[in-house]
Amino acid sequence: MKLSVTQQRNFWWSLSIALAAIGTIAMAISFGQFGAPIPLGLDFAGGTRLQLERDCSIPDNCAAPIDVSVAREVMTSQGLGNNVQVIGENQQGLLVRTGDLGVEQRSRLQDALETEIGQFDPEKLQIDTVGPTIGRRLLRAGLASLVAASVGIVLYLSLRFQFDYAVFAIVALLHDVWITVGLFSLLGLVSSFEADSLFVVALLTIIGFSVNDTVVIYDRVREILKLKPEWEINEVVDEAVNQTLTRSINTTATTLLPLVAIFIFGGETLKYFALALSIGFALGAYSSIFIASAALALWRSSRPQPVEAVTVSETPTSKEERS
Repeated sequence: MKLSVTQQRNFWWSLSIALAAIGTIAMAISFGQFGAPIPLGLDFAGGTRLQLERDCSIPDNCAAPIDVSVAREVMTSQGLGNNVQVIGENQQGLLVRTGDLGVEQRSRLQDALETEIGQFDPEKLQIDTVGPTIGRRLLRAGLASLVAASVGIVLYLSLRFQFDYAVFAIVALLHDVWITVGLFSLLGLVSSFEADSLFVVALLTIIGFSVNDTVVIYDRVREILKLKPEWEINEVVDEAVNQTLTRSINTTATTLLPLVAIFIFGGETLKYFALALSIGFALGAYSSIFIASAALALWRSSRPQPVEAVTVSETPTSKEERS
């Protein structure tokens, strides 16, 4: 059974539009709540993050889960906003995000929280602080790296193939990055996820993986156009996708296996990094097959096809022709 991406493109494109719409809504909500389309970690936003956990060795100190509304009232009374979340399996911990706090301010906040919530375990206290100037600089550098990578891909594909190949490859990349960011924006609304430098690294890796799959399919499209110039572009694209489908699936599956293992068994630092790569790699294979390929076929079927560069070589078929 052969896959026909050109005939089924409306279904796949509708699915992509639905995922992108969900992500866009999540980013809009996140922007209203956090001031950014995705919750930014200390690497980018700057400020102080406190992670506190109750000391359950004290009798009745962990009798009930922490009431986040009480913690928010304490934060608000001290003019520190209300960016606080309950964490931990038994909801006995707090994750507090504020502006840059001095030692005295941190001590005052911690004392006020202990008065209302209970005694915290000093051995499990975690404090992270990043200055706002450094955070903005890191954010600009991360965004610049994403733009530079995209421009480089356009130039490379334009030189190796043709400009329309490059355009639809970038459309596929934007598709992958937008949906990945949208899903993590949604995750940030329901969990403690915050985008950090590792998340930018994950996006750059997703871009590289996605364009790799797209180049493989485009290479096969170009080869078939040389061998079968009389074929319709839809036939060419469908044939190219089917010839490379097994390779795309196997490559993606073998790449996802270690990422899933890291997500399940790895530390907290690498958990969201592995999840971002897993989602992005799956989207990369999907967009290469159903977005970039089908879009190229639709574009070329509605316009005169540009001439592919063909190297003509002599292929004699008999001794008389060779002599």
